[in-house]
Amino acid sequence: MGGRSFSMRGVQGAADRAVQHARAWLLETEPGSRVHDVQLDPRFQHRGVDLLWELPSGEVRGIEVKGDRQATRRRYFFELISNLEKDTPGCFLYSGADLMLYVFLTQGELHALPLPRVREWFLPRAKEYALKHAFTQTGAIRYTTVGAVVPVRDVAEGVPGVITVKLKRAAPEQPGVKPGTPDAEGAPPAAASEPQAPEAPEARSPRRTGT
Repeated sequence: MGGRSFSMRGVQGAADRAVQHARAWLLETEPGSRVHDVQLDPRFQHRGVDLLWELPSGEVRGIEVKGDRQATRRRYFFELISNLEKDTPGCFLYSGADLMLYVFLTQGELHALPLPRVREWFLPRAKEYALKHAFTQTGAIRYTTVGAVVPVRDVAEGVPGVITVKLKRAAPEQPGVKPGTPDAEGAPPAAASEPQAPEAPEARSPRRTGT
């Protein structure tokens, strides 16, 4: 299993841009809907929910957002363990979100994954996919994330309801920001939120509080 070290600073910009793309797509998909950012709300951090999508009908859906900056990626990184040292589960397993919006930033694509269906499809097949390790350094703390690398095509063929959208404009890379994305060597995508910011390698910002 491969591994790669990356900085907390490297994932924050990617997570911010992914959330911006996610918000724009949600509002465009359902005119008249509203999007509420709950990334800093401990009640939703525990549930792996970054945004609440309030539809005109009154229905509210939970959204989890991931941002991936790898230019040639055609695979997802499904986080199974957020902190190996503390044996904390990854957001792919515990998230209560209805949708995971996985944004390939450099490629300019947004993939809308019906998370419960994807999880139900993946779990019986988990052993078919390689596990990758990534290491995050934040201050004096170093921790390990473990996830499965799953081809986009496998999910599209196996799970009904997956949507792929070409973004109007790919978010540019920020000069001087270190890469923090998942690839064959195992670095995970930038997530909008994690259960414990000082420990979870996909945390959007070290200033998180709560979970």
